[in-house]
Amino acid sequence: MENFIKYGLSIYLIIHFGLTFVLPSYKIWKAKGIFAITFTNKDSAHDYIGKVFKTLLITTLAIGAIYAFYTEGVKYLLPIWYLDILYFQVQGSMILLAALVWIMIAQYQMSDSWRIGIDEKNKTKLVANGMFSISRNPIFFGMLCTQLGIFLVIPSAATCMILVIGFIVIQIQVRLEEAFLLKMHGEDYEKYCAKTRRWL
Repeated sequence: MENFIKYGLSIYLIIHFGLTFVLPSYKIWKAKGIFAITFTNKDSAHDYIGKVFKTLLITTLAIGAIYAFYTEGVKYLLPIWYLDILYFQVQGSMILLAALVWIMIAQYQMSDSWRIGIDEKNKTKLVANGMFSISRNPIFFGMLCTQLGIFLVIPSAATCMILVIGFIVIQIQVRLEEAFLLKMHGEDYEKYCAKTRRWL
């Protein structure tokens, strides 16, 4: 069981990246000719957040590879030994699977409105149905659950750092996006916020 979780995490991270980043980005580009990743190299708060997201993603993939294929290197992640038990690993694995399904459903419901970051060039419609009727940010919520799941599977100072930094960065990005959506959709977005919670 432990080996299954050990190697399964690396496979999961690759599949997760493909299904939640590569595939939807390709679909939007093919259907609309729009590049869904809106972060640039400019010196703005939005683009700085994009750089942090990229760093967290690369670090997470690296940690998954170390955990699966470089056993001796795990000690450098500074494991939290008293949390390193099978029960938490199983719970973390279940959270990861649920988060993946959750994110994919939310992305499907967003359809062509899905973006990575804030798209100031192309107006997108306000999505308020499906999962977005119970959460204004279901994809970000799924991302937070993913980070929690990774921490439970690999309890360490490294994954704890990713969880904490990820939480802070997502909180900032959500507020940047909500300010932008308010500017774009005005009263419709105000009404949506009044009846739908930010998370759940």
